[in-house]
Amino acid sequence: DPDMPFVPSIPEDQFILVEEGDPAVIPCRTSDPDAQVTLVNSLDKSVSALYDTKQGFIGNFPAGSYTCKTMVKGVEFKSDEFLIYIIRATSQLPVEIEALKTVYKTGETIVVTCVVFDNEVVNLQWNYPGKVKEKGLIKLDDIKVPSQKLVYTLTIPEASVKDTGDYECTARHATKEVKENKKVVITVHDKGFVHLKPQFSPLEAVNLHEVKNFVVDVQ
Repeated sequence: DPDMPFVPSIPEDQFILVEEGDPAVIPCRTSDPDAQVTLVNSLDKSVSALYDTKQGFIGNFPAGSYTCKTMVKGVEFKSDEFLIYIIRATSQLPVEIEALKTVYKTGETIVVTCVVFDNEVVNLQWNYPGKVKEKGLIKLDDIKVPSQKLVYTLTIPEASVKDTGDYECTARHATKEVKENKKVVITVHDKGFVHLKPQFSPLEAVNLHEVKNFVVDVQ
């Protein structure tokens, strides 16, 4: 089609996520398989790469904006703009779960944190007793320095006894069939209490001038 030398691309094709070190495909395909196509970067400089008429340009590209060009009867045509994002994603999925404390009283705020290391794009799901009622508030912090980590924080305000149970986070790799899950058990009591464990009997005798220690364990 001389009026449409580049096959129209859908918006999803214009945003290309690539793992660090992996080759990418910039999918600017032509309606004429014999067309001469040039790839240029955001500075309009030509970029050397292998071109496949059925796929597009294939190579290891730095993050940034790319456009394809071709000539039809002396007229230059440009493809849509393609944006490449380089993501850090190791084959392993290190995950840690942390709770400020595991025993709460009614009315307190439960806070549980799930941390994913060395991966920028993961799918993470929480499972916890109040999930059905959507009681939890979830916040994500993407930390780059000094190292890459995704910090997911689950907050349960005004905890009740019904919030007692397993708090589990499951992380799934965005591009590989890898998943990891971690769990912590949270207990919510109706009110606070103290356990006393005296290490002596209700009645103790002591001789004159004798020193005797009375030890109580308080929890």
